Parts: sequence; C-alpha cells; structure tokens
Amino acid sequence: MSDTPAFSITTRDLNLWYAKFQALININVDIKHGIITSLIGPSGCGKTTLLRCFNRINERYTYVTTQGEIKLLGKNIYDPDVSLVELRKSVGMVFQRPNPLPISIYENVVFGIRIHNESRQSTRSDLDAAVEKALTEVGLWKDLKDRLNQRATGLQLEQQQKLCIARLLPLKPEIILMDEPCSALDVEGTRAIEELMFELKGRYTIVIVTHNMAQARRASDECIFMLMGEFIEHSPTAELFVNPKNPKTAEYIEGRYG
Repeated sequence: MSDTPAFSITTRDLNLWYAKFQALININVDIKHGIITSLIGPSGCGKTTLLRCFNRINERYTYVTTQGEIKLLGKNIYDPDVSLVELRKSVGMVFQRPNPLPISIYENVVFGIRIHNESRQSTRSDLDAAVEKALTEVGLWKDLKDRLNQRATGLQLEQQQKLCIARLLPLKPEIILMDEPCSALDVEGTRAIEELMFELKGRYTIVIVTHNMAQARRASDECIFMLMGEFIEHSPTAELFVNPKNPKTAEYIEGRYG
C-alpha cells in the first residue's frame, strides 16, 4: 500500500482571526496533487487569507490567531517539529505585483539557493545549471540567456512575473501559491502566465487566488468558492460554472454580487 497522501493540501476545522475579526470559519478543504485549483469569491471573503495559511505567512502579524489543522503532503504544518524555513521552501509564493529583487536576473534566480544553502557552498557550475533549468522551465532562457547580468527590474512585467516563479524552482517546491498573479498584467501577459501554469501543473500543485471569473474558468481544474470567510463549494471547474450545487455559488458566478 502506498504511503503517498491522497491530497497535497487538507484543512480541518481551520479558523483564523485578525484580532477579534474572524476571517476564516471552519474551513475544510482537500486540494489534489498536480492540478490548478482556484480560490474564488467576492473581495473580503477570505481567499488570500486561506492561501497565506498554507505557508504560515499570516503569522508574521502578531494579531493573527489560527486554530485547526493544515496538512501539506500528509504533514501537519503546525506540528512543533515543522521548520518555517523548510516549509516555505516547499511552498513557494507568487504575489499580485511582480517583485523581482533589484539585482541581476542571474542573482534573482540563485537568491534562494544562496540563502537556504549557507552550510553548503554551491559551485558556479551548480548555480549556472540551476539558472538555466529554472529559466527554461518558465520559458525565459532563450530570451534572457545573454542578459543574465542585467537588472531584473528592467524586464517587462510579464517577464518579471515569470522570473519570480523561476526564483522559486531551484528550491524544489511541491506547491506554488499564486495570489492574483495576473492582476498587474495586460491581456498578453495574462495569457503567458496562464500558459506557464498549464506547463507547470503536474510537476507542481498550483493554488491561485483570482477575482477574474473568466481566468478561473480557463485556467483551473477545480474551484473553491468562498463567501464571508466560509467554504461554500468545491467542484471541478466546468461543473461549478455549468451546474453549481449551491445557490450562493450560482448567484456569484452569474454576477449578482461581488
């Protein structure tokens, strides 16, 4: 019998408060391996809060209280032996606006290696190979291989966002979280990031927050609909948009609110 967990991410009775405000209420979800899952719902429904629970980034704020269980690949991330450094290597994060470091393209890609492998000095050939592999995976190697010493902040926004994804890959994450990764991009840039997501799925589990219903429908395999901090519905994307089980889901995707 295989010991591989059935899901990449599971939550059980997950609750979260910002001071006295409860932002997540008894969230129970199961997110499958190797697919793209969208978190959808109106502004303020708890999508981004839930996403940021998966790498415990919410805990940067002292007024946040979390209760319940989150398992990534079968391991409870709140267990006392869990290292936040190791957790965030396994769970990469991409933000709304591209945030390349104001250093060279090359140094952006190897930044995580340098930070996380302090005890083991990587050779130049190791770093070169990691840069080529990561940039190839995100479709940037051909365009940037002769510009690696240029500042990353000079790239087009679409390229910057791809570079931010490439920066995660040398750390060999299992899961990639994306918080509205296309919100700063034009139509062509959005298409490019969605195509990249399709290429990465299977190797990585991708969870994306999006307000864009057309994007959720195009780019995700499954959708989780949230409302006012609560889980409402989780279904394959085509099923959720064509035949939602919950009337609240139907009202939202029909544009009656949100």
